[in-house]
Amino acid sequence: MTEQTQPPHRDPGGDPIPWRRRRRKLLLVVLASVFLAIGLAYGAHWYLVGRYWASTADAYVTGNQDPLMPQVSGIVTAIRADDTQLVHEGDILVELDATDARLALDRAEASLADTVRQVQKLYRQVDEQAAKVQLGATDLAQAQQDYRRAQGLEKTHNISRQDYQHALTAWQAARASLDEARFRLKALQTDTQGTDLRHHPQVALAVVALRQAYRNLERTRIRAPVTGYVAQRTVQLGQQVAPGKGLLVIIPLKQLWVDANFKETDLGRMRIGQPARLTADIYGGALTYRGTVLGISPGTGSVFELLPPQNATGNFIKVVQRVPVRIGLRAEDIAAHPLRLGLSMEVSVSLADTSGPVLGQAKAPRAQYRTSVYGGQSEELDRLVDRIIRDNGGGEPAAPVPQADHGG
Repeated sequence: MTEQTQPPHRDPGGDPIPWRRRRRKLLLVVLASVFLAIGLAYGAHWYLVGRYWASTADAYVTGNQDPLMPQVSGIVTAIRADDTQLVHEGDILVELDATDARLALDRAEASLADTVRQVQKLYRQVDEQAAKVQLGATDLAQAQQDYRRAQGLEKTHNISRQDYQHALTAWQAARASLDEARFRLKALQTDTQGTDLRHHPQVALAVVALRQAYRNLERTRIRAPVTGYVAQRTVQLGQQVAPGKGLLVIIPLKQLWVDANFKETDLGRMRIGQPARLTADIYGGALTYRGTVLGISPGTGSVFELLPPQNATGNFIKVVQRVPVRIGLRAEDIAAHPLRLGLSMEVSVSLADTSGPVLGQAKAPRAQYRTSVYGGQSEELDRLVDRIIRDNGGGEPAAPVPQADHGG
């Protein structure tokens, strides 16, 4: 009897069962190999690159917000800027009613003119009194000569007692008159000595008052302290404003940085000067900004809250704290792709180079930001002062004050 070969068992799909098992095993091996390769690649990337970077998405664009405030009181008569508009340093943004300021300037001009005339009289009186002293000295010499002659005649009884007494009285009167003239001259010299017309204290005080009145008139036109964009305008026409009241805010979008809140576990290798890469949500992460660590805050964010947390209770849950880190942005990146205050950023800091300082080092004080709107001398004001002094001081230019020699 011939044995018949049994056909292999088949699954419902018709495939041989051993081949399906082999295929499943192969698939599991391939998947395991893929996951192992991904794990090895991630581990290698972390070991070679990732461990030298600290990243956070808790970061926001920050910058200066310069308020525009009046320096004098007044009623608003004109507003030349509104929200979102670009203004430049020195532009007149708000005007106040200048009527009272102009009247004050006119009074200060008249006061300076009168003071110059009065001081000029003092210098003339000095010259006049010096002439009187000279004349008094001549009269005294003549009276003294007459008295000595009367003394000689009185000894020989060739002059009456009355004439002798008159000669004595005339000499004493001439001497007293000369002393009085000298005291008067000394007093006048005290008021004028060591100075000239322009630098006389009374004239200087009048000039200061004039400069103050001129400045107050200028301050009725409120200028932009920086170049930037207007925001939060609250000033209105006809409003009475006073010094210290904010009118609007100017945002200089060229002065921006990023405050990134890193976990305290990321700060062990973070140093000032380390490079950073940043992406902004406004551009969808397609653009990378280059930055530098400028400084690390001396405290966590919770420390500077209005009510700092107190953990001296029985219940305690450890929470990883975050520390603000300031990241500086490159000016060319901001100019090419502008940012706005408060925008979200993602920040990655390279921790490879740890040679920089952990905290900022002491440096010589210097101005981080500066404006020339509120300072400086006005050439127009200087010409006004010169004209008033020249027109009321006899037409002669004031001579410079001689400097004292402080040499050794």
